[in-house]
Amino acid sequence: MQTTLPLRHELKYFISPAQYYLLSRALDRTLRRDPNGDENNEYAIRSLYFDTVFDDALHDKLAGVGKRDKYRIRIYNYSDRVIKLECKTKYGSLISKRSLTIPRDLAEQLIAGDPTGLETTRSGLLQDMFREMTVRLLRPVVIVDYVREAYLHPAEEVRITFDKHLRTGLRATTLFDPSTPVVPPFENDDTILEVKYNRVLPPYIRDLLSTYCEGAVMSAISKYTWCRRFEEKEY
Repeated sequence: MQTTLPLRHELKYFISPAQYYLLSRALDRTLRRDPNGDENNEYAIRSLYFDTVFDDALHDKLAGVGKRDKYRIRIYNYSDRVIKLECKTKYGSLISKRSLTIPRDLAEQLIAGDPTGLETTRSGLLQDMFREMTVRLLRPVVIVDYVREAYLHPAEEVRITFDKHLRTGLRATTLFDPSTPVVPPFENDDTILEVKYNRVLPPYIRDLLSTYCEGAVMSAISKYTWCRRFEEKEY
Protein backbone atom coordinates (compact mmCIF):
# COMPACT_ATOMS: atom_id res chain seq x y z
CA MET A 1 0.00 0.00 0.00
CA GLN A 2 1.30 3.43 -0.87
CA THR A 3 1.38 6.00 1.90
CA THR A 4 1.36 9.75 1.38
CA LEU A 5 2.66 11.79 4.30
CA PRO A 6 1.83 15.45 4.98
CA LEU A 7 4.36 18.23 4.70
CA ARG A 8 6.68 18.18 7.70
CA HIS A 9 9.48 20.26 9.14
CA GLU A 10 12.95 18.73 9.15
CA LEU A 11 15.84 20.26 11.10
CA LYS A 12 19.38 18.87 10.83
CA TYR A 13 22.53 19.44 12.90
CA PHE A 14 26.03 18.06 13.25
CA ILE A 15 26.57 17.41 16.97
CA SER A 16 29.59 16.52 19.08
CA PRO A 17 30.03 13.23 20.98
CA ALA A 18 29.29 15.03 24.26
CA GLN A 19 26.09 16.58 22.88
CA TYR A 20 24.98 13.20 21.57
CA TYR A 21 25.69 11.51 24.91
CA LEU A 22 23.74 14.03 26.97
CA LEU A 23 20.81 14.54 24.60
CA SER A 24 20.27 10.85 23.85
CA ARG A 25 20.04 10.06 27.54
CA ALA A 26 17.67 12.93 28.18
CA LEU A 27 15.42 11.80 25.31
CA ASP A 28 15.53 8.20 26.52
CA ARG A 29 14.03 9.39 29.81
CA THR A 30 11.29 11.54 28.28
CA LEU A 31 10.29 10.15 24.85
CA ARG A 32 9.40 6.73 23.46
CA ARG A 33 12.01 4.56 21.78
CA ASP A 34 11.55 3.54 18.16
CA PRO A 35 9.93 0.07 18.27
CA ASN A 36 12.19 -1.01 15.38
CA GLY A 37 15.34 -0.60 17.45
CA ASP A 38 17.32 -3.34 19.17
CA GLU A 39 18.21 -3.45 22.87
CA ASN A 40 20.39 -0.37 22.28
CA ASN A 41 17.59 1.38 20.37
CA GLU A 42 19.55 1.12 17.12
CA TYR A 43 19.03 -0.34 13.67
CA ALA A 44 21.01 -0.23 10.44
CA ILE A 45 19.70 1.60 7.40
CA ARG A 46 20.99 1.02 3.89
CA SER A 47 19.67 3.13 1.01
CA LEU A 48 20.45 2.94 -2.68
CA TYR A 49 19.91 6.39 -4.18
CA PHE A 50 18.95 7.03 -7.79
CA ASP A 51 19.80 10.05 -9.91
CA THR A 52 19.43 11.07 -13.54
CA VAL A 53 22.15 10.68 -16.12
CA PHE A 54 22.94 14.38 -15.55
CA ASP A 55 22.94 14.06 -11.73
CA ASP A 56 20.04 16.46 -11.42
CA ALA A 57 19.22 15.51 -7.82
CA LEU A 58 22.83 16.10 -6.78
CA HIS A 59 23.18 19.45 -8.56
CA ASP A 60 19.72 20.67 -7.48
CA LYS A 61 20.70 20.03 -3.85
CA LEU A 62 24.03 21.80 -4.21
CA ALA A 63 22.33 24.74 -5.94
CA GLY A 64 19.64 24.97 -3.26
CA VAL A 65 16.73 24.46 -5.67
CA GLY A 66 13.50 25.02 -3.72
CA LYS A 67 11.57 21.95 -4.93
CA ARG A 68 13.45 18.75 -5.61
CA ASP A 69 12.95 14.98 -5.48
CA LYS A 70 15.21 12.13 -4.41
CA TYR A 71 14.38 8.51 -5.22
CA ARG A 72 15.80 5.60 -3.24
CA ILE A 73 15.33 1.96 -2.29
CA ARG A 74 15.81 1.34 1.44
CA ILE A 75 16.35 -1.78 3.54
CA TYR A 76 16.91 -2.33 7.25
CA ASN A 77 19.58 -4.36 9.03
CA TYR A 78 20.81 -5.58 5.61
CA SER A 79 17.70 -7.74 5.25
CA ASP A 80 15.31 -8.04 2.31
CA ARG A 81 12.36 -8.71 4.63
CA VAL A 82 11.14 -5.11 4.21
CA ILE A 83 12.11 -3.19 1.08
CA LYS A 84 10.89 0.38 0.63
CA LEU A 85 10.80 2.38 -2.58
CA GLU A 86 10.69 6.03 -1.56
CA CYS A 87 10.56 9.49 -3.06
CA LYS A 88 11.49 12.30 -0.70
CA THR A 89 10.41 15.74 -1.88
CA LYS A 90 11.73 19.02 -0.55
CA TYR A 91 9.46 22.08 -0.68
CA GLY A 92 11.59 24.96 0.60
CA SER A 93 12.03 24.21 4.31
CA LEU A 94 9.39 21.45 4.34
CA ILE A 95 9.55 17.81 3.30
CA SER A 96 7.17 15.08 2.21
CA LYS A 97 7.84 11.41 1.56
CA ARG A 98 6.00 8.82 -0.50
CA SER A 99 6.79 5.22 0.39
CA LEU A 100 5.84 1.86 -1.07
CA THR A 101 6.80 -1.63 0.10
CA ILE A 102 8.04 -3.63 -2.88
CA PRO A 103 9.19 -7.25 -3.41
CA ARG A 104 12.82 -8.09 -3.97
CA ASP A 105 12.36 -9.05 -7.61
CA LEU A 106 10.98 -5.59 -8.39
CA ALA A 107 13.82 -3.97 -6.44
CA GLU A 108 16.35 -5.99 -8.46
CA GLN A 109 14.58 -4.94 -11.67
CA LEU A 110 14.83 -1.25 -10.75
CA ILE A 111 18.46 -1.62 -9.72
CA ALA A 112 19.16 -3.17 -13.13
CA GLY A 113 17.64 -0.07 -14.75
CA ASP A 114 14.64 -1.88 -16.19
CA PRO A 115 11.32 0.05 -15.96
CA THR A 116 9.33 -2.57 -17.91
CA GLY A 117 5.74 -2.84 -16.71
CA LEU A 118 5.80 0.09 -14.30
CA GLU A 119 3.59 2.15 -16.59
CA THR A 120 0.69 -0.27 -16.10
CA THR A 121 0.67 -0.24 -12.29
CA ARG A 122 -1.87 1.64 -10.19
CA SER A 123 0.89 3.09 -8.01
CA GLY A 124 1.61 6.74 -8.68
CA LEU A 125 5.10 6.29 -7.24
CA LEU A 126 5.91 3.43 -9.62
CA GLN A 127 4.45 5.38 -12.54
CA ASP A 128 6.74 8.29 -11.59
CA MET A 129 9.70 5.89 -11.49
CA PHE A 130 8.78 4.72 -14.98
CA ARG A 131 8.70 8.31 -16.25
CA GLU A 132 11.99 9.23 -14.58
CA MET A 133 13.76 6.07 -15.77
CA THR A 134 12.58 6.37 -19.37
CA VAL A 135 12.63 10.15 -19.88
CA ARG A 136 15.41 11.34 -17.56
CA LEU A 137 17.40 8.07 -17.42
CA LEU A 138 17.13 7.69 -13.66
CA ARG A 139 19.53 5.00 -12.43
CA PRO A 140 21.13 3.84 -9.14
CA VAL A 141 24.26 5.76 -8.18
CA VAL A 142 25.35 5.30 -4.55
CA ILE A 143 24.78 3.23 -1.42
CA VAL A 144 24.34 5.16 1.82
CA ASP A 145 24.75 3.25 5.11
CA TYR A 146 24.30 4.43 8.70
CA VAL A 147 23.06 3.37 12.11
CA ARG A 148 19.94 5.13 13.42
CA GLU A 149 18.81 5.74 16.98
CA ALA A 150 15.33 7.25 17.16
CA TYR A 151 12.92 8.70 19.72
CA LEU A 152 9.24 9.46 19.19
CA HIS A 153 6.47 11.60 20.65
CA PRO A 154 2.84 11.55 19.49
CA ALA A 155 2.40 15.33 19.74
CA GLU A 156 2.95 16.72 16.22
CA GLU A 157 4.38 13.28 15.33
CA VAL A 158 7.78 14.34 16.61
CA ARG A 159 10.62 12.07 15.52
CA ILE A 160 14.17 12.75 16.71
CA THR A 161 16.96 10.65 15.26
CA PHE A 162 20.70 10.29 15.71
CA ASP A 163 22.29 8.98 12.51
CA LYS A 164 25.73 7.52 13.24
CA HIS A 165 28.61 5.85 11.39
CA LEU A 166 27.67 7.22 7.96
CA ARG A 167 29.31 5.20 5.18
CA THR A 168 29.32 5.44 1.40
CA GLY A 169 29.41 2.50 -0.98
CA LEU A 170 31.08 4.75 -3.56
CA ARG A 171 29.80 3.58 -6.97
CA ALA A 172 28.53 0.19 -5.77
CA THR A 173 24.84 -0.63 -6.31
CA THR A 174 24.83 -4.06 -4.59
CA LEU A 175 22.08 -3.13 -2.15
CA PHE A 176 21.50 -6.63 -0.76
CA ASP A 177 25.15 -7.61 -0.30
CA PRO A 178 26.21 -6.88 3.33
CA SER A 179 29.86 -7.35 2.35
CA THR A 180 29.81 -4.39 -0.05
CA PRO A 181 32.87 -2.24 0.84
CA VAL A 182 31.90 1.08 2.44
CA VAL A 183 33.97 4.00 3.71
CA PRO A 184 33.19 7.07 5.86
CA PRO A 185 32.76 10.36 3.97
CA PHE A 186 33.72 12.42 7.05
CA GLU A 187 37.19 12.95 8.50
CA ASN A 188 35.56 12.59 11.93
CA ASP A 189 32.78 10.10 12.58
CA ASP A 190 30.21 12.87 13.04
CA THR A 191 26.69 12.26 14.35
CA ILE A 192 23.77 13.86 12.53
CA LEU A 193 20.81 14.96 14.62
CA GLU A 194 17.49 15.21 12.75
CA VAL A 195 14.28 16.62 14.20
CA LYS A 196 11.04 16.07 12.28
CA TYR A 197 7.56 17.32 13.22
CA ASN A 198 4.32 18.44 11.61
CA ARG A 199 3.53 22.05 12.48
CA VAL A 200 4.96 23.16 15.83
CA LEU A 201 7.73 21.57 17.88
CA PRO A 202 6.44 21.15 21.47
CA PRO A 203 8.16 23.73 23.72
CA TYR A 204 9.61 21.25 26.23
CA ILE A 205 11.25 19.28 23.41
CA ARG A 206 12.65 22.50 21.95
CA ASP A 207 14.00 23.30 25.43
CA LEU A 208 15.71 19.91 25.63
CA LEU A 209 17.38 20.46 22.29
CA SER A 210 18.58 23.96 23.18
CA THR A 211 19.85 22.78 26.59
CA TYR A 212 21.86 19.79 25.43
CA CYS A 213 22.85 20.98 21.95
CA GLU A 214 23.80 24.56 22.73
CA GLY A 215 25.97 25.91 19.95
CA ALA A 216 24.94 23.31 17.37
CA VAL A 217 24.25 25.05 14.06
CA MET A 218 21.33 23.99 11.90
CA SER A 219 22.57 22.90 8.47
CA ALA A 220 21.12 21.58 5.21
CA ILE A 221 22.92 18.26 5.63
CA SER A 222 22.48 15.74 2.83
CA LYS A 223 23.79 12.22 3.45
CA TYR A 224 23.33 11.57 -0.26
CA THR A 225 25.55 14.49 -1.24
CA TRP A 226 28.20 13.63 1.34
CA CYS A 227 28.29 10.04 0.10
CA ARG A 228 29.07 11.17 -3.45
CA ARG A 229 31.96 13.40 -2.47
CA PHE A 230 34.66 10.99 -3.71
CA GLU A 231 33.51 10.97 -7.33
CA GLU A 232 35.76 13.88 -8.33
CA LYS A 233 32.87 15.93 -9.65
CA GLU A 234 33.04 19.72 -9.87
CA TYR A 235 30.68 20.78 -7.09
